[in-house]
Amino acid sequence: MIVNSTELQNNFGRYLILAAQEDIIITRNGTVIAKLSAVRGAAADSGAASGTVTEKAAVYGYGGRKASFEEFLALTEGNEERYEYIDGEIYYLASPKAAHQVALTELFGIFYNWFRGKECAPLVAPFDITLKRSEENINVVQPDIMVICDLAQKLNEKGFYMGVPALVVEILSEYTQSKDLIKKLDLYMSCAVREYWVVNPLNGEVTVYLFEDHNISRSITYRKPEVAQSYIFEGLSAALDQIFKIK
Repeated sequence: MIVNSTELQNNFGRYLILAAQEDIIITRNGTVIAKLSAVRGAAADSGAASGTVTEKAAVYGYGGRKASFEEFLALTEGNEERYEYIDGEIYYLASPKAAHQVALTELFGIFYNWFRGKECAPLVAPFDITLKRSEENINVVQPDIMVICDLAQKLNEKGFYMGVPALVVEILSEYTQSKDLIKKLDLYMSCAVREYWVVNPLNGEVTVYLFEDHNISRSITYRKPEVAQSYIFEGLSAALDQIFKIK
């Protein structure tokens, strides 16, 4: 990816996240001046001793290959296994651990009670969300929780929702951190999702991102015993002590 220095300065947080996925080439007045790269290999291993936060390669890839959207549809049709399709690659969704499911149940209960009787409604996985970066780049994901405000208006003839949720929640596991923190953050930001909650049972944190104009407008990380707050739904909140009951 190539960006100019002004764009990098204005959106440094976004490109710092994206650098874990690919090298960022930085230009000034049309001339390449620097490269922003992730720490990998031996340098990444040595980071553990120096306090640098690193992550082992995740094992969520399906088959280690790219696939067309038609191949993804053929794989998932009539298949009870759960898959996602992001930027031309298929991801198998393994069964979550207990801490993930406890956090999901508690948070969905909070959302369900808060949205009861309101126009928008929370839904829980498995539920396909189709997001288009372009007519050629179609993605299908299954957020853990999604808040939808136009469900009846955006159902296709087969009864599948084809709109964009206002808010999505992803609950991390040790194997999905990279996908949720990098690939999905960029996908949601690019496809007009307004708010993204990243719930991390591994360290007891919740980060809430507000997206505006396809960029991160604001973000805040909450830690126990704090209470996470929504940017776009005034009054929607979740006590982290309630969400994270087990590790």
